[in-house]
Amino acid sequence: MRTIFLKTDNFINGRYLAEITKEVISDLESSKYQMAEWRISIYGRTIDEWDKLAAWVIDNKLFSHNVRWLIQVPRLFDVYKSTGLMTNFEQVIVNLFQPLFEVTKDPSSHPKLHIFLQRVIGFDCVDDESKPERRLFKKFPVPKIWDSKQNPPYSYWIYYLFSNMASLNVWRKQRGFNTFVLRPHAGEAGDTDHLAAAVLCCHSISHGLLLRKVPLLQYIFYLEQIGVAMSPLSNNALFLAYERNPFLSYFKRGLNVSLSTDDPLQFAFTKEPLIEEYSVAAQIYKLSAVDMCELAKNSVKQSGFEHAVKQRWLGQDFHLPGVKGNTMAKSNVPNIREGFRHETLQQELAM
Repeated sequence: MRTIFLKTDNFINGRYLAEITKEVISDLESSKYQMAEWRISIYGRTIDEWDKLAAWVIDNKLFSHNVRWLIQVPRLFDVYKSTGLMTNFEQVIVNLFQPLFEVTKDPSSHPKLHIFLQRVIGFDCVDDESKPERRLFKKFPVPKIWDSKQNPPYSYWIYYLFSNMASLNVWRKQRGFNTFVLRPHAGEAGDTDHLAAAVLCCHSISHGLLLRKVPLLQYIFYLEQIGVAMSPLSNNALFLAYERNPFLSYFKRGLNVSLSTDDPLQFAFTKEPLIEEYSVAAQIYKLSAVDMCELAKNSVKQSGFEHAVKQRWLGQDFHLPGVKGNTMAKSNVPNIREGFRHETLQQELAM
């Protein structure tokens, strides 16, 4: 799966980025093998951001069968507080989730948002993880009371995103609407507590480099098969040299890892950034054709595309564990590899 990042500041009042997006969509649709998840930012600064974003997508006809949207939430409360835009953290949560609860209750209250959300698959959460987090409180206050100029820690953000999203999902499922997953950036740098929060609250994560420093958390990620979308080329430019990247060790141990792009406009050198990730990894790590196919299969399973779409790509029973869920004609992953992965996992779980 290709990942493309867009930022709302660039398009709310203009058509420039819309035209670029249409061109990229056209390129995707010209190939029946290219599917993409696009991350687009909602900052939570104002309560009308969702409606502006939905109007931009709908009015510019930026829908495609090949594209799904992942909403990226930057952890920037300290910036909003210092500029006087907000007085407490609760305002961020209200701006992020109140429109979603309103449109779930009554789709006609935000008609364009209701349509847009049908192609939204989940939430990401981003910021510079290497920023130090000082613990100001022995017991964290509720968002209405958090009025410190210091940004809440990673675990605080993740908890309130997860808890509100979980409540929203229950209601949306009851009403027959699509639901969302939480897939934040975690473990790229900074405190390993971020990964502990991810274990408790997240469907999957991006990066996960710091799992190499915490064997217990790495083992839990393996047992729970929590998805880890890794981008060694991006990491090489920012945090960790390519030869030190733990991707290969994770893959050999059976963690649910995939290769993904991260900021391709910044780090990629060709029009096919995902091919860059695969081709460099194949050369550096000496990956076999079976390895490449398994990684591609993991990528499809981790993605937010609908169950029916995944069935078309991987087979009717792809959701079943082990050999039962492996259709070799679709995945090109041999049953002996799937059987080994499943039997090893079952032995660890039994132990």
